[in-house]
Order: sequence, then C-alpha cells, then structure tokens
Amino acid sequence: MKKLPWLLIVLLAFTSMETFAQSENIEKTDVRKKIDVVSVYEQMALDGDGTPSIYKELAYAYYFKNEYQEAKKWFEKLFEAEEQSDKKVKHRYRQTLKALDLDFEDNRYLVKSAAN
Repeated sequence: MKKLPWLLIVLLAFTSMETFAQSENIEKTDVRKKIDVVSVYEQMALDGDGTPSIYKELAYAYYFKNEYQEAKKWFEKLFEAEEQSDKKVKHRYRQTLKALDLDFEDNRYLVKSAAN
C-alpha cells in the first residue's frame, strides 16, 4: 500500500516532464501571413515550369475573380498544353469568352475539342 503513492508521484513526474518537453518545441506560426498561390503559380508558369494543372488552377482563379482577360489567357494555355475533355473546363472557357463579348462559336479550342 505504501508503494502506491510513490508510484503515482513517479508517474506524475514523468508525465509532467514529457508535457513540458513538448511545449518547448512549439513554433508559432503567423496566421496573418497568407501565401498568394496565384502569384506563385504565375511565376512558375512564366519560368517555364507550367503544367496543365497549374494552367487550370490559374484559369479558374481568374475566372472566379471575374478577371476574364487573364482567365482567357490561362484557359488557352491549358488548351494548348493538352486536349481537354472536361466539360466543366470548356463551359467555364465559354463563359469567359461570353463575358468578354467574344464569339465562341468559331473558337479554335472549342471547335477542335468538339470535333474529337
């Protein structure tokens, strides 16, 4: 019965040391810093490291920010990089052209993908 209090004290000591050791290594993150993914992706694309997924992310980002001229640029880079079968991509590109008052009936990217 006398061993139980000593066992509890030792257990408590080890637990508190472990907790204290873990709390010393905590690095604080500044949550006010935001990484602008769009500018990172743009820089990658301009450096020649662009991929179709990066072009798609850029096109979508500008599309949802209603910056249709930039969205058009990245949609077209996406279509040049690889043939698109995704209906959502084509629809958003068509909507971008419509917002810019451009004719999408004879658009080479939409005509080419419709022929296949």
